[in-house]
Amino acid sequence: MTVREQTWEIEDRLLSPRAQRAAQTQGRAYPLEECPIRTCYQRDRDRIVHSKAYRRLMHKTQVFLLPEGDHYRTRLTHTQEVSQIARTIARALRLNEDLTEAAALGHDLGHTPFGHAGERALAQVHPGGFVHSKQSLRVVDILEREGAGLNLTYEVRDGIENHSSNAMPFTLEGQVVRLSDKIAYLNHDFDDAVRAGVLRDSDFPPMLGKALGHSGSDRISTMITSIVQCGTDCIRMEKEVGDAFTKLRAFMFERVYLNPDVKSEENKAMDIVRWLYTYFTESPDKMPAEYRRILETEGIARAVCDYVAGMSDRYAISVFEDLFIPKSWNI
Repeated sequence: MTVREQTWEIEDRLLSPRAQRAAQTQGRAYPLEECPIRTCYQRDRDRIVHSKAYRRLMHKTQVFLLPEGDHYRTRLTHTQEVSQIARTIARALRLNEDLTEAAALGHDLGHTPFGHAGERALAQVHPGGFVHSKQSLRVVDILEREGAGLNLTYEVRDGIENHSSNAMPFTLEGQVVRLSDKIAYLNHDFDDAVRAGVLRDSDFPPMLGKALGHSGSDRISTMITSIVQCGTDCIRMEKEVGDAFTKLRAFMFERVYLNPDVKSEENKAMDIVRWLYTYFTESPDKMPAEYRRILETEGIARAVCDYVAGMSDRYAISVFEDLFIPKSWNI
């Protein structure tokens, strides 16, 4: 018996009846020889972590554009916090932690430079619009490994695609990731807003503090505990905590996400994305070879969208400066 098969047996004994077992995966788009050590979900997790798109998250905006401090969240640290929260919930509910972790680590691979500002800009100029969760799926299916994709399991792909869409992931593990994403960003974005001087700790609404806790750590613990208390019939929070969570989200939109001071640079970021998209649509030969190959099979718009969406903040700015900012003469 291989180590992988031993893990299957352990999962069968210890996981909840409603958990997704690795031995019962719906499989991959094309066959892959099994690893003797890792289950399919462990292998998916490793493929995501070793991908180029995952590394680029280090230099992509979470909320605050190009922050000068070292301690603001990036899209990568957000992803790690989502994974930590999701794994804690999955373990407590005896769900498949490996599947949960893989979906959490892959959920934002398709995010644009400059966070949701970049997403809105691409949605405006790209035919058919742009949604980062759909792009995340495209990254793992097609763009990674020079067009071969990561060939992930159906369950991990479903968790990635539906973490923020109107559809609900069909596994409980995917549903845990979906809710953990919201728990992570509401709490760490408040923390970053305090760090940036946009909010003070005392601005946190007292009634929400009473329901959720008076520190970020306490609030995350309250939300996780509430989900675990509800069990596996439905991945949700208890009513009182869920109501407070909804009010916290409204508070964050009013005071942070739509705050003019926070958004003051977003129009510039959106202009950069739109200009880059327009330039490479008109000059596709200036794109790297891997994206010119996409052009040949799926057309200019698709190739340019993939290229611009994959850029990090600093790479997008560097390309923009090379294309549009005059350089001084060295005399």
